[in-house]
Amino acid sequence: MEDIITLKNIDYSYYGKIPALKDINFSVKKGEMFSIIGLNGSGKTTLLHIINALIFPDAGDILFEGNAVTEKSLKEKSPGMQFRQRVGYIFQNSDIQLFCPTVFDELLFGPLQLNLPLETAQERAEQTLSYLGIGYLKDRPVYMLSGGEKKRVAIASVLTMNPDVLLVDEPLSNLDPKTQTFFIELLLELNQAGKTIIFTTHQLDLIDHMQPRVAVLTDEHTIRKTGTASEILSDEELLISVNLIHEHAHKHGNEEHKHYHSHYVFHKH
Repeated sequence: MEDIITLKNIDYSYYGKIPALKDINFSVKKGEMFSIIGLNGSGKTTLLHIINALIFPDAGDILFEGNAVTEKSLKEKSPGMQFRQRVGYIFQNSDIQLFCPTVFDELLFGPLQLNLPLETAQERAEQTLSYLGIGYLKDRPVYMLSGGEKKRVAIASVLTMNPDVLLVDEPLSNLDPKTQTFFIELLLELNQAGKTIIFTTHQLDLIDHMQPRVAVLTDEHTIRKTGTASEILSDEELLISVNLIHEHAHKHGNEEHKHYHSHYVFHKH
């Protein structure tokens, strides 16, 4: 399959002083499940923002299907509109993403910004509400939603635009177990339907479950290694070096045992 997203020699710093990303290089193929893993502060969210052209790098190139994504190209009506339609972003914090008076307004907003006819936008919104099983929320004010409901509405607001690529920042963050399961199964289903999924996480058990191709970010804000989920999870030296697992000692009676322990959910004995 051909590459849909390519990053070449990406550098980014905040205010020109605080390094956030250094010499980032990787490609994602159409229809691929791809994850960027690393500790908080390693640059995962910043990298997603660059892929989505919310911010632009200090150096390097971003390509979408071989075409450069720049501030200039996005100002051109056709390329800019096509990129915004085909790449969707689901924020870690749904409150950042939701701003319309009602749930139905949220789902209409994206398609209407893409200049779709109102009738078409309404049809898409209705279909998406049904697909995600949240039709009962249609007329609910956004501020009256629970955290799990907000996440589902945030997802729905992106899916109404039918993007080819979904960028998802920390998919399990601040969600109850039921919503976590729903979201994981949805991402797998969308990927099986041909969507390209790129997500960030620091949870190694999620990598084990989703089996994406993985890029490992270090706390020096560069990529240490890219490989399959099994290649990354079996590389204990790598995971220790990027502080995703550490040696943990505990006692059973008078005996002390040591094993590797992740900072999050994943355990390896």
